[in-house]
Amino acid sequence: MPPKKRSAVVSPAILIELACHTFMGTALGLGFAFALTQVDAFGISTLIAHSLDPHMTFVVFVGTFTLAFAVGASLTGFVFTMMQER
Repeated sequence: MPPKKRSAVVSPAILIELACHTFMGTALGLGFAFALTQVDAFGISTLIAHSLDPHMTFVVFVGTFTLAFAVGASLTGFVFTMMQER
C-alpha cells in the first residue's frame, strides 16, 4: 500500500486558523502599544509628546508594535498549524 500524500490544496480551516492568529496578534500589539503609551513608566509618552509631530509619532509607534505582533502571531500560528497537520 503506497503512503498517503498530502494534498497540495490548502484547506479553508487552515486559513481560518491563520486569520484568527493574525487578529489575536493585532489585538495584543494594540493593547501592548496603548499600555506603553498610557502608563508612563518608561517615559515613552513623554518622548512622544515632545516630538515634532506627536500625533504622527504615536501612529507610527502603535503601528510598528501592532505589525510586529501580528506578523509574529501569524508565523507562530502557521508553524503550530503545520505541526498539528503532521
